[in-house]
Amino acid sequence: MALPRLATNVLLMQEIANCYVTIKIDRVRIPLFHVDAFTEQPFRGNPAGVCFLDSWLDEGQLRKVAAENNLSETAFLVPAKDGYQLRWFSPTCEVRLCGHATLASAHILLNLRQPQLDSVRFETKFHGTLTVKKAGEFLAMDFPALFPQRCANPPGIWRDALALRSPLSEVVEADETYILVVDRPETVRNVRPNFGLLQNLHPYAVAVTAPGDDVDFVSRYFAPGYGIPEDPVTGSAHCILAPYWAKRLGKSKLNARQLSERGGELWCELVGNRVLLTGKAVVTLEGLLSI
Repeated sequence: MALPRLATNVLLMQEIANCYVTIKIDRVRIPLFHVDAFTEQPFRGNPAGVCFLDSWLDEGQLRKVAAENNLSETAFLVPAKDGYQLRWFSPTCEVRLCGHATLASAHILLNLRQPQLDSVRFETKFHGTLTVKKAGEFLAMDFPALFPQRCANPPGIWRDALALRSPLSEVVEADETYILVVDRPETVRNVRPNFGLLQNLHPYAVAVTAPGDDVDFVSRYFAPGYGIPEDPVTGSAHCILAPYWAKRLGKSKLNARQLSERGGELWCELVGNRVLLTGKAVVTLEGLLSI
């Protein structure tokens, strides 16, 4: 009588094994890169995740992958007819525009995956087509210019929220970002953010900027409401900062530096209603993410 019981147990174990095999087959393996953007040195600039997909995951999965990466932004790319569809996620939500993750994506494509190409087109959800081209050792991104307007009723929290001890020259805004203009780089460098107070401004982010000493202008950028307490180097913010400083300094080509702990440098050129953002990038990690 033991034989039927043994046969039953064997069949049960086989069914369990088949289920396990099915689970293993159904898992998605995503090529994943970590890239430091707006720098040529590892562990400087702004780190971004870059994930290559065959087709779109649902939005919840995209958020989970970005949270798992735990970087300021992760770029997700899906092949399209003339390039790639591109979306960006912070650890908490989708973002409308991201410069450093776009630069990171282009770096992987133009230097590693498709080095024969001179440029790549990205179709985005909120800002249409973005093009990135090789420019010698650099990559140049063609982004929309976001022209700031004077803020009529700015919040009065800056002394407490940023420990500012110098008066503001002016406050302007664009694309749900407050731009606080001060007089010296040291004022920007000495900002001490209170992220709890800044988070109350969500969906607004905050940038502090000043004329530079050995560059045209400097800045720092804070977006705790998006899961980004301080962004190391913010390409999208320079879509606002470049038009502002181009008008104020009377020049269309600008050298900028972000004064975060990691630091980073980029070159901006205002061309009509577009901004060309130029920089370098370096890969720090390559692997596969299984979900």
